[in-house]
Amino acid sequence: MTYPDSILYQVTRPARYTGGEWNSVIKDWDKTALRFALCYPDLYEIGMSNMALPILYEILNSQTDVLAERIFAPWTDMEAAMRAAGIPLLSLESKRPLKDFDVIGFSLDYELTYTNVLNILDLGQIPVLAAERNDAHPIVIAGGSCCLNPEPMADFIDFFVIGEGEEVLPELLGSLRQWQKDKAPRKELFRQVAAIDGVYVPGFYNVEYRADGLVKSLTPTEAEAKPVIERRILAELPPPVTRPVVPYIEVVHDRGAVEIQRGCTRGCRFCQAGVIYRPLRQRPQTEIIEAVGELIANGGYNEVSLVSLSTSDYPKIEELVASLGHNYKNLALSLPSLRIGSFSVKLMESLPTRRKPGLTFAPEAGSQRLRRIINKGATEEEILETAEAAFARGWRSLKLYFMLGLPTETMEDVEEIIQLVAKIRAAGRETKGGMPQVRISLSTFIPKPHTPFQWVAQESAKDLSAKHEVLKARLRRKGSRLSWQDPEVSLLEAALSRGDRRLGRVIHQAWKSGATFDAWGEGFNYQTWLDAFKQNGLEPGFYAHRERPLDELLPWTHIDAGVTQAFLKKEYQRALKGEETPDCHYNSCNACGLERLNAACRQKLGA
Repeated sequence: MTYPDSILYQVTRPARYTGGEWNSVIKDWDKTALRFALCYPDLYEIGMSNMALPILYEILNSQTDVLAERIFAPWTDMEAAMRAAGIPLLSLESKRPLKDFDVIGFSLDYELTYTNVLNILDLGQIPVLAAERNDAHPIVIAGGSCCLNPEPMADFIDFFVIGEGEEVLPELLGSLRQWQKDKAPRKELFRQVAAIDGVYVPGFYNVEYRADGLVKSLTPTEAEAKPVIERRILAELPPPVTRPVVPYIEVVHDRGAVEIQRGCTRGCRFCQAGVIYRPLRQRPQTEIIEAVGELIANGGYNEVSLVSLSTSDYPKIEELVASLGHNYKNLALSLPSLRIGSFSVKLMESLPTRRKPGLTFAPEAGSQRLRRIINKGATEEEILETAEAAFARGWRSLKLYFMLGLPTETMEDVEEIIQLVAKIRAAGRETKGGMPQVRISLSTFIPKPHTPFQWVAQESAKDLSAKHEVLKARLRRKGSRLSWQDPEVSLLEAALSRGDRRLGRVIHQAWKSGATFDAWGEGFNYQTWLDAFKQNGLEPGFYAHRERPLDELLPWTHIDAGVTQAFLKKEYQRALKGEETPDCHYNSCNACGLERLNAACRQKLGA
């Protein structure tokens, strides 16, 4: 089966659905026992820029008895054409219907893609509710950062993989092979995988609620189900993917990528990634240099990104950049996630590139008081020195990220954003080249599970809008370009992020009412979601705008991310006192709970 030309001619960017890309893997369907569909619940251009997808694709396809093929969410025009023609959703590699696969694996990285998961299953002619699937249907699993609170999607997913897939997959494949060999019912498979560390089977747990709506208990109902699911963590990073599928069309990150380190020790208190990707693990420099060469040879890339949560913290990063520039002529390098500091400007200036790359930094807050609370650690002096160094070296454009609605934020803190931007522009005015362009991106603070701020209330949409209006009026008048996030989108993200299992009914109702591509402006309909909450007797504000006591049983309490609740509570209390916590990579170990997995931490603790 394939999509006919009569459909592809009707839709935008038909190459999203045709496959056949360089380095894609096509195996003999009839000679391969175990068939995986790797689904990313967003557009092709977004999913093909995801770092996890090529890792899973390579691991699975390296097994002789396993095939893995890709499926992405079709855009609304393609969906309409498919439904009109009665054609199911097909994989890119073999053009097989989704329902023909043994296992469907979703990467859940953003809460506003949840309705796309349901839509993909429905387009694949698979019941969206796990309770309605039988032995004739594929097994539906999910992994990714959102699975650290799996409860909102528990009604739709057969089981979740908590943590790093590279660590879990070998054991999971063993259970799947045995299940196939025994021709056992799907519930028998669920019992087998529930015994694997890092696998959560939500159907094996019963949730009870108190009269006030809080979670009362979450209790295992099967012997194999563990009371607490521990996140799986790699001791060291395996070699990076160097033969990725190369898209025929431009994607969001249209370059090669090498993950140079995983994890971050800076300890920003709002940052979920800084918690759930701990401990810090770094690739050897020689391995990175070799991987870049293989990427160039296998993918034809002339630009490679060195990926990390904090790239400038990689040891001897300047030496690595110099070596790459020396070894691979005409190679352009990009370095995302640089910390504030003149060192980062010098590092960017040293990059081998045909054009001057853009500079992006994230002060996050305008006031020093608020930066201490979120443990950002950058002083105003350092921010201004960074801007001055950039302008002195010829940069005329600077992008700054700020966050609104941070805990304890006041209008005085918002005013300090305006003053800080004015000082940065003044620093640029004193250098040659004319007035610099300063672009400001405003995001909204979302209290995330497994962070020190998981108990904090999100600010109301009304108060956020008032702050937006002040910044829009004042910053535009000062000549800065400004972009911001819709407060209603932020409210929904916070509700889904901190939700319990009852939100499955809300997600299901919103999808049935037409909600898809909620992360896209043209797809998001706030009223659809409000109606879905109301029809199920729930309020988004209960999940987003309510401050939670430290002793509340949180919906994700049974998921152990590795960093202890005691450490998170201590960090929350230090935040309220305005106390910073030093970066444990350069200072003493903070005993977050993961020191048992990190030799440097154990050495600092004298263990």
